[in-house]
Amino acid sequence: MKITGARNEPFSAMRRRALAQAGAQVRPSIPVDSAEFLGISEVEMTPAVKAAIQALMSEIDDLRGEVGRLKGRLAETEELADRDALTPLLNRRAFVRELGRIRTFAQRYGSPASLVYIDLDDLKGVNDRLGHAAGDAALKAVADRLLSQLRESDIVGRMGGDEFAVILAQADQATAEAKAAALARAVEAEPLQFGEWSAPLHISWGVREITQDLEPEGLVADADAAMFARKRERKSA
Repeated sequence: MKITGARNEPFSAMRRRALAQAGAQVRPSIPVDSAEFLGISEVEMTPAVKAAIQALMSEIDDLRGEVGRLKGRLAETEELADRDALTPLLNRRAFVRELGRIRTFAQRYGSPASLVYIDLDDLKGVNDRLGHAAGDAALKAVADRLLSQLRESDIVGRMGGDEFAVILAQADQATAEAKAAALARAVEAEPLQFGEWSAPLHISWGVREITQDLEPEGLVADADAAMFARKRERKSA
Protein backbone atom coordinates (compact mmCIF):
# COMPACT_ATOMS: atom_id res chain seq x y z
CA MET A 1 0.00 0.00 0.00
CA LYS A 2 1.38 3.36 -0.97
CA ILE A 3 1.62 5.96 1.75
CA THR A 4 1.03 9.56 0.75
CA GLY A 5 1.45 12.82 2.53
CA ALA A 6 -2.25 13.55 2.12
CA ARG A 7 -3.19 10.43 4.09
CA ASN A 8 -0.28 10.32 6.51
CA GLU A 9 1.10 13.80 7.13
CA PRO A 10 3.29 12.86 10.14
CA PHE A 11 5.02 10.11 8.13
CA SER A 12 5.41 12.46 5.13
CA ALA A 13 7.10 15.05 7.30
CA MET A 14 9.48 12.45 8.72
CA ARG A 15 10.28 11.16 5.23
CA ARG A 16 11.01 14.63 3.88
CA ARG A 17 13.25 15.41 6.83
CA ALA A 18 15.23 12.20 6.38
CA LEU A 19 15.64 12.75 2.65
CA ALA A 20 16.63 16.36 3.14
CA GLN A 21 19.33 15.27 5.57
CA ALA A 22 20.59 12.87 2.90
CA GLY A 23 20.74 15.67 0.33
CA ALA A 24 17.88 14.45 -1.87
CA GLN A 25 15.27 16.61 -3.54
CA VAL A 26 11.72 15.29 -3.23
CA ARG A 27 9.05 16.36 -5.68
CA PRO A 28 5.94 17.79 -4.03
CA SER A 29 3.58 15.85 -6.32
CA ILE A 30 2.78 12.16 -5.78
CA PRO A 31 4.56 10.04 -8.43
CA VAL A 32 2.41 7.64 -10.41
CA ASP A 33 5.11 5.26 -11.64
CA SER A 34 4.53 1.89 -9.95
CA ALA A 35 8.30 1.44 -9.61
CA GLU A 36 8.53 4.42 -7.32
CA PHE A 37 8.83 3.73 -3.59
CA LEU A 38 7.10 5.98 -1.09
CA GLY A 39 6.99 8.81 -3.61
CA ILE A 40 10.68 8.56 -4.55
CA SER A 41 11.74 7.93 -8.14
CA GLU A 42 14.48 5.51 -9.14
CA VAL A 43 16.69 8.48 -9.98
CA GLU A 44 16.36 9.82 -6.47
CA MET A 45 17.01 6.42 -4.88
CA THR A 46 20.71 6.95 -4.22
CA PRO A 47 22.63 4.87 -1.61
CA ALA A 48 22.40 7.77 0.82
CA VAL A 49 18.62 8.00 0.33
CA LYS A 50 18.24 4.23 0.77
CA ALA A 51 20.23 4.42 4.00
CA ALA A 52 18.05 7.29 5.23
CA ILE A 53 14.88 5.34 4.44
CA GLN A 54 16.18 2.24 6.19
CA ALA A 55 17.04 4.31 9.25
CA LEU A 56 13.58 5.85 9.18
CA MET A 57 11.87 2.48 8.88
CA SER A 58 13.97 1.19 11.75
CA GLU A 59 12.82 4.12 13.88
CA ILE A 60 9.19 3.37 12.97
CA ASP A 61 9.63 -0.30 13.91
CA ASP A 62 11.15 0.77 17.23
CA LEU A 63 8.21 3.10 17.84
CA ARG A 64 5.73 0.33 17.05
CA GLY A 65 7.52 -2.00 19.45
CA GLU A 66 7.49 0.63 22.18
CA VAL A 67 3.77 1.28 21.62
CA GLY A 68 3.14 -2.47 21.96
CA ARG A 69 5.11 -2.60 25.20
CA LEU A 70 3.28 0.45 26.56
CA LYS A 71 -0.08 -1.15 25.74
CA GLY A 72 0.99 -4.30 27.57
CA ARG A 73 2.08 -2.35 30.63
CA LEU A 74 -1.15 -0.34 30.55
CA ALA A 75 -3.24 -3.53 30.47
CA GLU A 76 -1.22 -4.92 33.38
CA THR A 77 -1.64 -1.70 35.34
CA GLU A 78 -5.39 -1.69 34.72
CA GLU A 79 -5.64 -5.28 35.92
CA LEU A 80 -3.66 -4.50 39.06
CA ALA A 81 -5.90 -1.49 39.70
CA ASP A 82 -8.89 -3.85 39.82
CA ARG A 83 -7.31 -6.29 42.28
CA ASP A 84 -7.46 -6.30 46.04
CA ALA A 85 -4.05 -5.58 47.55
CA LEU A 86 -4.12 -8.62 49.88
CA THR A 87 -6.15 -11.34 48.15
CA PRO A 88 -6.57 -12.53 44.55
CA LEU A 89 -10.08 -11.04 44.49
CA LEU A 90 -11.50 -7.94 42.84
CA ASN A 91 -11.44 -4.77 44.91
CA ARG A 92 -14.62 -2.88 45.75
CA ARG A 93 -14.45 -0.51 42.79
CA ALA A 94 -14.06 -3.32 40.26
CA PHE A 95 -16.67 -5.48 41.97
CA VAL A 96 -19.31 -2.73 41.93
CA ARG A 97 -18.54 -2.14 38.25
CA GLU A 98 -19.08 -5.85 37.54
CA LEU A 99 -22.29 -5.76 39.58
CA GLY A 100 -23.58 -3.01 37.31
CA ARG A 101 -22.68 -5.07 34.25
CA ILE A 102 -24.49 -8.15 35.60
CA ARG A 103 -27.50 -6.03 36.54
CA THR A 104 -27.73 -4.75 32.95
CA PHE A 105 -27.33 -8.28 31.57
CA ALA A 106 -30.07 -9.59 33.85
CA GLN A 107 -32.42 -6.83 32.74
CA ARG A 108 -31.74 -7.37 29.06
CA TYR A 109 -32.02 -11.14 28.99
CA GLY A 110 -34.30 -11.85 31.96
CA SER A 111 -31.58 -13.95 33.58
CA PRO A 112 -31.60 -14.19 37.40
CA ALA A 113 -28.57 -13.30 39.46
CA SER A 114 -28.01 -12.64 43.16
CA LEU A 115 -25.58 -10.86 45.43
CA VAL A 116 -24.18 -12.48 48.58
CA TYR A 117 -22.57 -10.19 51.16
CA ILE A 118 -20.17 -11.86 53.61
CA ASP A 119 -18.54 -10.75 56.83
CA LEU A 120 -15.68 -12.62 58.51
CA ASP A 121 -16.69 -12.82 62.17
CA ASP A 122 -14.28 -11.81 64.93
CA LEU A 123 -11.36 -10.76 62.75
CA LYS A 124 -10.42 -8.30 65.49
CA GLY A 125 -10.16 -11.19 67.93
CA VAL A 126 -7.77 -13.02 65.61
CA ASN A 127 -5.68 -9.88 65.24
CA ASP A 128 -5.62 -9.33 69.02
CA ARG A 129 -4.76 -12.92 69.90
CA LEU A 130 -2.39 -13.86 67.09
CA GLY A 131 -1.35 -10.59 65.47
CA HIS A 132 -2.22 -8.83 62.23
CA ALA A 133 -0.25 -11.31 60.13
CA ALA A 134 -2.66 -13.98 61.33
CA GLY A 135 -5.57 -11.68 60.49
CA ASP A 136 -4.23 -11.29 56.95
CA ALA A 137 -3.86 -15.07 56.73
CA ALA A 138 -7.50 -15.45 57.78
CA LEU A 139 -8.66 -13.07 55.05
CA LYS A 140 -6.60 -14.93 52.46
CA ALA A 141 -8.01 -18.25 53.65
CA VAL A 142 -11.58 -16.99 53.29
CA ALA A 143 -10.81 -15.71 49.78
CA ASP A 144 -9.28 -19.03 48.75
CA ARG A 145 -12.14 -21.08 50.19
CA LEU A 146 -14.73 -18.92 48.48
CA LEU A 147 -12.96 -19.22 45.15
CA SER A 148 -12.73 -22.98 45.48
CA GLN A 149 -16.54 -23.22 45.74
CA LEU A 150 -17.49 -20.86 42.91
CA ARG A 151 -17.96 -21.23 39.17
CA GLU A 152 -16.05 -19.25 36.57
CA SER A 153 -19.24 -17.35 35.83
CA ASP A 154 -19.46 -16.16 39.46
CA ILE A 155 -17.64 -13.04 40.64
CA VAL A 156 -16.09 -12.54 44.06
CA GLY A 157 -14.54 -9.45 45.59
CA ARG A 158 -13.22 -8.08 48.83
CA MET A 159 -15.24 -5.03 49.76
CA GLY A 160 -12.79 -3.82 52.38
CA GLY A 161 -11.72 -4.87 55.87
CA ASP A 162 -13.34 -8.18 56.78
CA GLU A 163 -16.12 -8.01 54.17
CA PHE A 164 -16.50 -9.95 50.92
CA ALA A 165 -19.18 -10.18 48.25
CA VAL A 166 -20.14 -12.71 45.60
CA ILE A 167 -22.24 -12.35 42.46
CA LEU A 168 -23.95 -15.64 41.64
CA ALA A 169 -24.99 -15.96 38.01
CA GLN A 170 -28.21 -17.81 37.16
CA ALA A 171 -29.31 -17.75 40.80
CA ASP A 172 -32.57 -16.42 42.20
CA GLN A 173 -33.04 -15.57 45.88
CA ALA A 174 -33.72 -19.16 47.02
CA THR A 175 -30.84 -20.62 45.00
CA ALA A 176 -28.49 -17.96 46.32
CA GLU A 177 -29.55 -18.57 49.91
CA ALA A 178 -28.70 -22.26 49.53
CA LYS A 179 -25.35 -21.45 47.89
CA ALA A 180 -24.47 -18.92 50.59
CA ALA A 181 -25.08 -21.55 53.27
CA ALA A 182 -22.80 -23.94 51.37
CA LEU A 183 -20.11 -21.25 51.13
CA ALA A 184 -20.32 -20.72 54.89
CA ARG A 185 -19.87 -24.45 55.52
CA ALA A 186 -16.83 -24.53 53.23
CA VAL A 187 -15.22 -21.55 54.94
CA GLU A 188 -15.90 -22.94 58.43
CA ALA A 189 -14.96 -26.57 57.65
CA GLU A 190 -11.38 -26.20 58.92
CA PRO A 191 -9.77 -23.83 61.42
CA LEU A 192 -7.13 -21.38 60.32
CA GLN A 193 -3.64 -22.76 60.91
CA PHE A 194 -1.07 -20.09 61.69
CA GLY A 195 2.24 -21.41 62.91
CA GLU A 196 1.58 -23.30 66.12
CA TRP A 197 -1.75 -21.59 66.58
CA SER A 198 -5.14 -22.34 65.13
CA ALA A 199 -8.37 -20.35 65.13
CA PRO A 200 -11.87 -21.21 63.87
CA LEU A 201 -13.27 -19.23 60.96
CA HIS A 202 -16.92 -18.15 60.94
CA ILE A 203 -18.77 -15.94 58.50
CA SER A 204 -22.12 -14.17 58.41
CA TRP A 205 -23.91 -13.64 55.12
CA GLY A 206 -26.88 -11.93 53.53
CA VAL A 207 -28.46 -12.30 50.09
CA ARG A 208 -30.11 -9.80 47.77
CA GLU A 209 -31.44 -10.87 44.37
CA ILE A 210 -30.23 -8.45 41.69
CA THR A 211 -33.18 -6.41 40.43
CA GLN A 212 -33.61 -3.17 38.51
CA ASP A 213 -35.17 -1.15 41.32
CA LEU A 214 -31.77 -0.39 42.86
CA GLU A 215 -28.42 0.77 41.53
CA PRO A 216 -25.35 -1.39 42.34
CA GLU A 217 -24.49 0.48 45.56
CA GLY A 218 -28.09 0.12 46.71
CA LEU A 219 -27.97 -3.63 46.07
CA VAL A 220 -24.77 -3.83 48.11
CA ALA A 221 -26.38 -1.89 50.96
CA ASP A 222 -29.40 -4.22 50.98
CA ALA A 223 -27.26 -7.36 51.00
CA ASP A 224 -25.08 -5.84 53.73
CA ALA A 225 -28.18 -5.10 55.83
CA ALA A 226 -29.40 -8.68 55.35
CA MET A 227 -26.02 -9.94 56.51
CA PHE A 228 -26.10 -7.86 59.70
CA ALA A 229 -29.65 -8.98 60.42
CA ARG A 230 -28.53 -12.63 60.19
CA LYS A 231 -25.53 -11.88 62.39
CA ARG A 232 -27.76 -10.33 65.07
CA GLU A 233 -30.14 -13.30 64.95
CA ARG A 234 -27.29 -15.73 65.42
CA LYS A 235 -25.90 -13.80 68.38
CA SER A 236 -29.27 -13.58 70.06
CA ALA A 237 -30.07 -17.29 69.55
